[in-house]
Amino acid sequence: MKFAIILAGCGVFDGSEIHEATMTMLAIAQNGGSYELFAPDVKQHHVMNHLKGEEMEEQRNVLVESARIARGKIKALREYKPEDYDALIIPGGFGVAKNLCTYAVDGTDFSVDRVVEEALRSTHAAGKPIGALCISPVLLAGIFDGIDVTIGKDENTAADIEKLGAIHIEAGPGEVVTDNANKIVSTPAYMLDSGIADIYDGARNLVKAISELTGEK
Repeated sequence: MKFAIILAGCGVFDGSEIHEATMTMLAIAQNGGSYELFAPDVKQHHVMNHLKGEEMEEQRNVLVESARIARGKIKALREYKPEDYDALIIPGGFGVAKNLCTYAVDGTDFSVDRVVEEALRSTHAAGKPIGALCISPVLLAGIFDGIDVTIGKDENTAADIEKLGAIHIEAGPGEVVTDNANKIVSTPAYMLDSGIADIYDGARNLVKAISELTGEK
């Protein structure tokens, strides 16, 4: 299987969560698949000092920062075509809620980056599975009506998902929730108090569930 992965920068507080992104790539490779990385070519919402947890007075680009995780091998999301891939996955991290959409600022009234929404809608329309880790299911809930997803057990975020019209299903570390009708698979990852082994288990189970949705093993 060939996967597309959408990144949202580099670092848990202002971009993609690096462990989740890396474990997703590892899970795909160990399942015999391949992947290509994408990110929107837009300014970051802001830049965080990950050592101090403080906002920095500088501006960065989401695609350029995502290239750090991709070891430079990444494409602008506008180049993504669902017909070239079997599935699409979005790792978590605050960048999903700050750079791919505005959930971190606007709550359930958030807007979604136009290119991100187009990529997700076209993938769904093509009948291709979509995987979401950590906070990413909130993004999907803002686009697709009535989907089944999980962010683990956080009551406030689960309530927001329900308010957006989706159905939240509780899940534990490493577990996945599969919406067979909509071909959407989600796992809580660091939305729970998880260790890196749990993150890998969730990524591995998510990739396996997506493979099963496409008839692959």
